[in-house]
Amino acid sequence: MMSRKKPFISIREAIFQLVLNAVVFVFYGYSRNNPQFEEYEYVFFLNYALGALIINYWLLPSFIYTKKYLQFIIYFLFIVVALVFMEEIVLEKLYFPDTRGQRFIALGNLLNMLPIIAILSGFKFAWDALGKQKEVEELKDTVKESELQFLKSQINPHFLFNNLNNLYAHAIENSPQTPTIILELSAVMRYMLYDCQAKFVSLSKEVEHLSNFINLNNLQIEGRGIVKFNNPKLTRDPRIAPLILIVFIENAFKHSSSSQTEDIEISINLEVTEEGEMQFTCINSYMEQTNTQDINSGIGLENVKKRLQLLYPDSHTLKISKSENEYQVQLRMDLEK
Repeated sequence: MMSRKKPFISIREAIFQLVLNAVVFVFYGYSRNNPQFEEYEYVFFLNYALGALIINYWLLPSFIYTKKYLQFIIYFLFIVVALVFMEEIVLEKLYFPDTRGQRFIALGNLLNMLPIIAILSGFKFAWDALGKQKEVEELKDTVKESELQFLKSQINPHFLFNNLNNLYAHAIENSPQTPTIILELSAVMRYMLYDCQAKFVSLSKEVEHLSNFINLNNLQIEGRGIVKFNNPKLTRDPRIAPLILIVFIENAFKHSSSSQTEDIEISINLEVTEEGEMQFTCINSYMEQTNTQDINSGIGLENVKKRLQLLYPDSHTLKISKSENEYQVQLRMDLEK
């Protein structure tokens, strides 16, 4: 398929230029002594507008935007001289053959011309600058969205890898929990693959997903400890970026179960204020001397930190601390921002 060629000038810009030229002409031609616009004023202004048109749509893109400043100055001076000669030799002799057309006054015409060209060209430069800024912002958003999609795509394989290992261990032992694990894993994966493809999801859906995820991982403990999750009663349902909180919960299960054979304690608390501020706390026990993995490392934790910086740069606070037997995550997020 052939790509559509970008138009020389958009309809929106054409309308803007027409309105701008009309406004500038009114200020140029209006006089209290003679409120009527004379024919020569239209023609003289058209001469200036033609010069500004050449500067705006040839000199600016060809030399200023490509940083060829010397060439721009040379061609600009050439255009200005051409406009002055057009006015002095042609227009003034045509409309004022017995007065102004009898003498050559370049400086006076130049002083009338330059402010108009400066205004018309200045607005064109500002228009292009705003358009370029918009393109830069759109490019930043595209890069940001691509990075977010990449980070989100890392979570699914990371989660799936950990839980398939758990499922494999239960299957080897012919555990009666295996069918339940498969069902819970299916529910969690359905959410990850279909429901959380949007940039933001409702908090109620995310909480439901966290509950399913906790039930799935609770099967790993099998009576070796206690898992508490206060499923919050939401009076309002703000939106949240998906698959952020789950990383901290996954780490809690992973490091508690890998370092302790009994007395595992995991406490997960989530609260949301009326103003949309969410407080999330995840505390888990672990034995540092038996924990073979660095709890501050891993794809998941670094992933979620990057996503928080991209999505909530000025509206979140993450605090991670650990003691000899306890690991704690405290996350505050302003979901309204």
